Amino acid sequence: MRPLLLNPLFAPVTSLAGVGPKQDKLFRYLLGREETPRLVDLLLHLPTSVIDRRMRPKIRDAVQGTVVTLEVTVDRHRPPPPRNPRAPHLVYASDGTGDVVLTYFRSAPGYVEKLLPVGAKRYVSGTLQMYDGIPQIVHPERVVDETAFAKLSGIDPVYPLTEGLALGSLRRAIAQALQKLPALPEWISPEVIRRCHFPGINEALHRVHQPVELTDILPDGPFWSRLAFDELLAGQLALALVRAQLRRPAGNRHAGDGHLRRKIIDALPYALTASQRQAAAAIAGDLQQPVRMLRLLQGDVGSGKTVVALLAAAAVAEAGKQAALMAPTEILARQHIKTVAPLAERAGLRVAILTGREKGKERRELLAHLEAGEIDLLVGTHALIQDDVVFKALALAVVDEQHRFGVRERLALTAKGEAVDVLVLSATPIPRTLVLTYFGDMDVSELREKPAGRQPIDTRAVPLSRLDDVMDAVGRALAAGTLVYWICPLVEESEAQGADHLTDATQRYESLQKRFGGQVGLVHGQMKGAEKDRMMAAFAAHEISLLVATTVVEVGVDVPAATIMVIENAERFGLAQLHQLRGRIGRGAEASTCLLLYREPLNEMSKARLKVIRETTDGFRIAEEDLRLRGEGDVLGVRQSGLPGYRIARPDVHAQLITQARDEALRIMKESPKLAGERGEALRCLLYLFERDEAVPLLGAG
Repeated sequence: MRPLLLNPLFAPVTSLAGVGPKQDKLFRYLLGREETPRLVDLLLHLPTSVIDRRMRPKIRDAVQGTVVTLEVTVDRHRPPPPRNPRAPHLVYASDGTGDVVLTYFRSAPGYVEKLLPVGAKRYVSGTLQMYDGIPQIVHPERVVDETAFAKLSGIDPVYPLTEGLALGSLRRAIAQALQKLPALPEWISPEVIRRCHFPGINEALHRVHQPVELTDILPDGPFWSRLAFDELLAGQLALALVRAQLRRPAGNRHAGDGHLRRKIIDALPYALTASQRQAAAAIAGDLQQPVRMLRLLQGDVGSGKTVVALLAAAAVAEAGKQAALMAPTEILARQHIKTVAPLAERAGLRVAILTGREKGKERRELLAHLEAGEIDLLVGTHALIQDDVVFKALALAVVDEQHRFGVRERLALTAKGEAVDVLVLSATPIPRTLVLTYFGDMDVSELREKPAGRQPIDTRAVPLSRLDDVMDAVGRALAAGTLVYWICPLVEESEAQGADHLTDATQRYESLQKRFGGQVGLVHGQMKGAEKDRMMAAFAAHEISLLVATTVVEVGVDVPAATIMVIENAERFGLAQLHQLRGRIGRGAEASTCLLLYREPLNEMSKARLKVIRETTDGFRIAEEDLRLRGEGDVLGVRQSGLPGYRIARPDVHAQLITQARDEALRIMKESPKLAGERGEALRCLLYLFERDEAVPLLGAG
């Protein structure tokens, strides 16, 4: 299926000189891939800054603490004495105006002598420091002869790295990948290229990785913007292809007379909010239309999306059809079933759950009931899209927390029925511009109110220097029988480079356990599902009252009795994430408190984030502020400044390109819905390069 032209870019990085099994492991971690990354992954890993090596002073004029490039003659070597291998290898060099010492620690025998032969002229680049009054460069970053120096631009890109991977190794791998880059066809229309002043794709990749000017690597510059537009266009085109597929006329429709929905509404312990009623009515309207539904239901934490989804499932059950609800994690799937089961039971609606944990006989029986049509709503994780899961008459697919699922999962689920309607739930309110990015032109319903009886959450920011006071306060709360969450950014120290000042969850758990004994539990993403659920259940049952957790608890965990949350290193979290985490408390009738523990001094970005989160609990306002504020923000070592699922496009820089990419995708669909001809072939290349090729098989479909 993949255009042959692209094959060189899909070769594994291990096919490059100097990339062995150890590097492979580091590249997987750096580029976020389960299997060996390909050359295309390297080329789409863009630099964050540059080092300007064009400063070429004489030794006597070189300024301490700056990156300089010196032209020197090597005078003599002083290797470490045999008895003390830890001593540095010193190389003395000069340029007629003064001397400089080049210092190497723990170098392989013979390496430095070969690199800097006595009497040779070399160009040496690195940060100049003074040591005992003598200029010194420790481990020069570049040492080259005259021929090699003539080929250098003098500007070196600096990339995000992972521990153990040297910048030089990454640069060498990317330089090799650039040499294998084929001449790619142009997929952007001439008028867009003219209007946006875009360079060609090959030029953009070369200039970002081998900058000629310092500004070449700026995200708002022409080279990065071109790549961001390509990525956004690939996303929009894939969505448009799916949309065209879903919008084909559908046969008999899926909504009944309302008798089951009335029973569910009667069984609710509270009245539906106005926006829940509106959303339910809009969905019921969609289910009766002659085209398939594609609707996004977004609402804040605790706004009652699950109940609206249950009403949608009841509407199709009234017509004798089935519904499926797919959640990204087992914890969330079990949460949904806990909410819907008692209501469904009162209405006579048959529900079941399927995750990786259901096995053997139990699973076989469940699948038999499903195929016989004896289950009206099946809740589960992506276990739902396995081949042996067969519905008798699937009419509605509800997908929770959409941006964690690709187009592929959505299609796999809808393929299990005829003309299946799709309802997407998002607990992260998404600003209008981003709704376009993730969903294309989707109908949107918003749940704006909180259910009745919810108490406001008192949010305070506290410096880490007051940790003891916070611990005392937690102790008093535990003594009074309160349940407390304590959130940490990492599981354990090794998870992030230079994370020395971040408390990992394991460490904090141990220190709290020393103080509060058996009342403390720990839950994190590296634990097995069953173990996580056991710990959450113990917390909900008050068997433990202080739960130390990573962001695993971010989505959907519902323990109404938990009313205090401490978020450690709060300055390291993104706004949306802080809001999601805080949404785990304030779910009962008691007043709740959230303490944001931060390390001083705070930068401007973190100050602004913490200010917004203290001032408001309105997820829609937080989402807009998040989009406005979000710069490079390093969040938990993951570059969370991008759009989820996008590596190059940035909401703060490329927002105006999103609408242009959408318009271009719609124009393409109008002119060539099957991506035929020369430009169609070029666009297929685009879809494969940016991993949006799950939409390609649709071109041949009906």
